Amino acid sequence: MLKPAEKRALIDWDEFIEDMNRDAPVASNETEREKRKRIEALEADHEAWFRYYFSKYYTSEPANFHKRSTKRVMENPEHIEARPWSRELSKSGRTMMEALKLFLTGKKKSAFLVSATQDAADLLAKPYKLNLEKNQRIINDYGNQVKHGDWATSRFVSKKGFSMRAIGKGGNPRGSREEEVRPDLLIVDDYDTDESCRNPDRVEQDWEWLERAFYATRSISVPLLMIFNGNIIAKDCCMVRAIKIADHAEIVNIRDKNGKSTWPQKNTEEMIDRALKPLSYFAIQQEYYNNPITKGKVFQQLNYKKLPPLSQYKFLVAYTDPSYKSGKKNDYKATCLIGKWQDEYHVRKMYCDQTTTAQMLDWQYEIIKDVNGKVPVYFVIEWPWIDDTLKLEIKKANERHKLTLPLMPDPRDKPDKFYRIESKLEPLNRNEKLWFEERLKDSKHMTNTEDQFLALSPTSKAHDDAPDAVEGGAVFIDHKVSSDTSQIQTNAGRRTNNKRW
Repeated sequence: MLKPAEKRALIDWDEFIEDMNRDAPVASNETEREKRKRIEALEADHEAWFRYYFSKYYTSEPANFHKRSTKRVMENPEHIEARPWSRELSKSGRTMMEALKLFLTGKKKSAFLVSATQDAADLLAKPYKLNLEKNQRIINDYGNQVKHGDWATSRFVSKKGFSMRAIGKGGNPRGSREEEVRPDLLIVDDYDTDESCRNPDRVEQDWEWLERAFYATRSISVPLLMIFNGNIIAKDCCMVRAIKIADHAEIVNIRDKNGKSTWPQKNTEEMIDRALKPLSYFAIQQEYYNNPITKGKVFQQLNYKKLPPLSQYKFLVAYTDPSYKSGKKNDYKATCLIGKWQDEYHVRKMYCDQTTTAQMLDWQYEIIKDVNGKVPVYFVIEWPWIDDTLKLEIKKANERHKLTLPLMPDPRDKPDKFYRIESKLEPLNRNEKLWFEERLKDSKHMTNTEDQFLALSPTSKAHDDAPDAVEGGAVFIDHKVSSDTSQIQTNAGRRTNNKRW
């Protein structure tokens, strides 16, 4: 059964095609020779062909990863392409344009499309059928393709002789052929579901069906193109398995490793920020970064309570994990203000956000202002990140605040991040020896912090800057860096040792 949004989408397709025809009129005054020459020129250039026949779809210039993938798909008749691309990167739309070009130019004859359900498969197949029915530019250049009697959304055969069938996962694909033609184009689109991926047996069953039933519809002697579209939504899912067998697979997230939009021609940084703002960290990672996260593998929850006044602490530590890479905005940065009271570790302030280096440094001055000399504070930053660029940022911050930031490096030779965080903090948290100030609980910074703690696992690619900062602060409390802490600056405005910038 289609969801209301999906039903609406089917209606919208018809309206979309009508709008497209109004916005992309057919040239009626060209000669047959001019027409043939134009078509030949378009067919020689994939992007030009897509742009002309699908002008309403082609609202943004493609990114390089689109062009690379299309080149492989269009120029390799026998090929398996996996597209683990983020949402909003036009997996299905580009596949449709590629498939219709292969059909209309005679490169492929029979397509078989599968999705999680029959309704989902029909929804994906609908634009193929509608464009052949109503796209006037296609009709003008390649003729009317509607073959009455063989023209349903789930299965249609064109006058030109190519065909398409749509089926839901687990259906019966046996005998999927038109006369002697077996499928030479297989499309797997949004095949995995959250429900099925929660059960390893279901994943195995779904993959077995693809191997034994779906893929087996091909002819060994005819070149086969197979395209997998989807997201990596679990550690073991059919997309993960598809990547392993594909001739080529390129994981593309909504942002690249430098924190920039992978398709800036369509998705600006501001658009991405706005779209992702209401979503949880876990949803963002799964749907837009191909990084499925299982909550609570190490930390099931964090502890909150009202903490004692500042006067109860001998000293505090403001520990920062800057994740510093040329001041990128989209890296998470974290600072915690932590102290020890009796046998408990208390996180009095927590900062964790995707922000600039300048803002991260401003957190330190906020701590100085809030503590106001009531207790000594050691300002510590993770050692590898102190370089000339950061030193310059610190100098600017000192000038901006008219105050010298007493920042010192953590000199530890750190072991593996996950295991040192787990070994130090998990027992403390489980035994209620690690507490967070209850007033922080509903803040954005604390929400980010809690998400990172709950996402922590040995195999996760999730951010872990907040747990790293808390671990660093707790260890500094235990060891105090050196036996002689009298040489270490604690409050703003005093002289430090030689490790001050």
